Amino acid sequence: MTTDAPRLRPPHHRVDRRAIRWWTTRSLAVTVVLTAVPLVPAIIWEPPRTWFLLATAVVGGVGLLITVLMPQWRYRVHRWEVTDTAVYTSSGWIWQEWRVAPMSRIQTVDTARGPLQRVFGLSSVTVTTASAAGPIEITGLDHVRATEVAEQLTETTQATPGDAT
Repeated sequence: MTTDAPRLRPPHHRVDRRAIRWWTTRSLAVTVVLTAVPLVPAIIWEPPRTWFLLATAVVGGVGLLITVLMPQWRYRVHRWEVTDTAVYTSSGWIWQEWRVAPMSRIQTVDTARGPLQRVFGLSSVTVTTASAAGPIEITGLDHVRATEVAEQLTETTQATPGDAT
């Protein structure tokens, strides 16, 4: 185990490529729901129908544009890495963030799989630290890989001296 202090640097590993389909599906579902909001009144009320149809077109168009562009962009940005000394992440698409969590600051490691993640065989790993910035989340990992990462982090943090505060 190296004793060098962790430094801010780009992480090496990409998330699983299936994360693109997961993000696309989530965005498409939100777009459909938000597009239906002005569409329903457009169907019901005659006088303001034109305005509701215009709102439907704008919301649907913007939503589809985001659905096409966002997942690809997130895939390019989202990275992660676990070393003997720290967890590194890069995430976001409009607001991007790089985070480093030294092993000695890690308090808990959790995995999660929502229903849509299960469909795509993906999981998320959440690393809770003693940071005011909140937990670090690695989303879009293959489920088996996420389990391995969680086990590795648990073993490494147990072997790392420090009080995680």
